[in-house]
Amino acid sequence: MVSKPAVMARRLLFLLEDRIPAHMATTSKVVQASGRPSRLIRYWLPAGILLVSSSTILRILVNRKADIVNWIRDFGVTARDFWLNWVVEPVRKVIGTIRHDSQSEIAIMSRDSLKADRESLERMVVDFAVDKPSLAGASAPLSEAQIVDIRAKVKEGDVTPVLKAFEQDLRQPFVGALRGDLVRSLLIQVQKTKVDLEVAISGIDALLRSQELVFGFVGLTPGILVSVAVLSYLRGMLFSNRRGAQRHGERVGRCVRTLRSIDRIFSEATPSQNNLLSYKDHGLLVTEVHILRNLVSAGRLMPREIESEFLEDLDDLANVKGIQIQQRALERIRWAYARWLQTN
Repeated sequence: MVSKPAVMARRLLFLLEDRIPAHMATTSKVVQASGRPSRLIRYWLPAGILLVSSSTILRILVNRKADIVNWIRDFGVTARDFWLNWVVEPVRKVIGTIRHDSQSEIAIMSRDSLKADRESLERMVVDFAVDKPSLAGASAPLSEAQIVDIRAKVKEGDVTPVLKAFEQDLRQPFVGALRGDLVRSLLIQVQKTKVDLEVAISGIDALLRSQELVFGFVGLTPGILVSVAVLSYLRGMLFSNRRGAQRHGERVGRCVRTLRSIDRIFSEATPSQNNLLSYKDHGLLVTEVHILRNLVSAGRLMPREIESEFLEDLDDLANVKGIQIQQRALERIRWAYARWLQTN
């Protein structure tokens, strides 16, 4: 009993010091001998084709030199204009909006338009009330306080003297038109309508200015999205396609080898009296099923709905329901998902 730990320790030391380094060295030799070939072997065929057709390619380039130069120049100008007009300029406008630059404000009416029209309306109403003090509720010429009161009412939209004159002139429209009061009151009401319209527009204008930063980012978004999409496409086309296809093939190959290991487990298993796998065989089976599940889930080898069905079949394969049921689940996996578990 005392010697068993010592024997186990010697065996572990032998494995760590001798067998594992020897195994790693042997594996490295096998990989070096049977692994990826050299660049000369991989690229000799494309290089040979390029060398044979180099004279034809050179002749085409020389004959179409001007066209090629124009294509390159036009492409460069297009890319530069796109970058400046759809990325740089919107960014500059957004920065100006954040800094509250006066030139960056969007508007649907000029800055001082409403103020000028309102002051004009005040002068028109005050002059009309001074000429017609009776319509303003005064029997004598208007005092300064009354004029100030009329101005305040006009700012609030009250043009009562003009409306009273208009109502009186409507009783005798021809006389009012000859005197000019009817036409004058109509023109003042036109000015009042213009001011009311500008007040409504100023509300919309204030709303637009409050959302100016949002509009700036909306204008910037297409350029950024197109730039990111082009860069991602170029990067994927230049670097990712070959690696992605290679990794996909490697994952499929590992899945096939895992299915082979599962088949060997069933072939070499010794069923119990209840027609179940032993604990050892079931543990090996669960390990291989876990590896297969990770390969399919991480590698995205199947569409989402197909993958969910595949995982259900894997659960049937791993559950202890009898060897025949598990073997049928393995066979179902082979023929149902052969399309996605085949190497090209």
